Amino acid sequence: MNLEQLRGFITIAEVGHFTHAAEILHLSQPSLSRQISTLEQELGSELFHRARGNISLTSAGQALLPRARRMLADEETIRSEMADLAGLRRGRVRLGAPPTLCVSLVAEVLDIFRDKYPGVQLQISEGGSHRLLEQLGGGELDLALIVTSEHAVNETHLQNLPLFEEELVVIDSLDHPHLPKATELDLRSLAPIDQLAFSHSYDLRASISQAYKTAGLSPNIVVEGGEMDAVLRFVHRGLGVAVVPATVALETPGVRAIALRDPQLSRTIGLAHRRDVSLTRAALAMHALVEGTAKTLTTRHEQITELL
Repeated sequence: MNLEQLRGFITIAEVGHFTHAAEILHLSQPSLSRQISTLEQELGSELFHRARGNISLTSAGQALLPRARRMLADEETIRSEMADLAGLRRGRVRLGAPPTLCVSLVAEVLDIFRDKYPGVQLQISEGGSHRLLEQLGGGELDLALIVTSEHAVNETHLQNLPLFEEELVVIDSLDHPHLPKATELDLRSLAPIDQLAFSHSYDLRASISQAYKTAGLSPNIVVEGGEMDAVLRFVHRGLGVAVVPATVALETPGVRAIALRDPQLSRTIGLAHRRDVSLTRAALAMHALVEGTAKTLTTRHEQITELL
């Protein structure tokens, strides 16, 4: 068994097709097929059900897939550790974060990190906390920012550092306002105002929807299913208001933030990594920078509370 065979196996499992996998790996289809046949012979088990136009994993293949991913992740860790011997002139950090943090905390962290360590490659994975925890557990990420108030980090192989708690606020356009010039707003007053709703894949969307449901209210949604950048642009242009975390409001020009009360909604952010894998020097540097930047954010906004 070798890593090239495992890489081929994982790629086929992900795309469900030998020819497409061979194209991704820059191999000929017969070469990839031989790799998999050799791997199956060495393991003594078939890994794929092969039917015309349909490739699926056997039970043996399903058992191998998470282990193969961890083995390739270990290979990457070894490469990074060897690069660390040359200091932080080389290496790689794989950081995951929800979209709401990518436009605020992560953007600030990356700006500083790139300036300090220009030779370190940065790989960002943007997604919901549940998916990020899966990627972290599977060895696809070094670090992940998680909305722990929605997805508790309970797995014994993962370690979580609570960073801060932030309130959810309502943002409105400065040039084309929808709301009165008040500093606070309750959910009942907000409900009839034109609102922009995030995609259902966002943890934030679920939290807001649950708050309305609990209060027995229905929001007046005029634009449905937007991604973070789009929603912020729509608010700026005056298409409606949106409920966002305080860190997002802090970093968005052309809008003002109104505190949401009755109820006050908030979320908790943590930084997670695997206990059973030592962080490389580059990942440790990123961990320290995220921690320090989070502390700085809490001093800039009264609606962000430090948990460190």
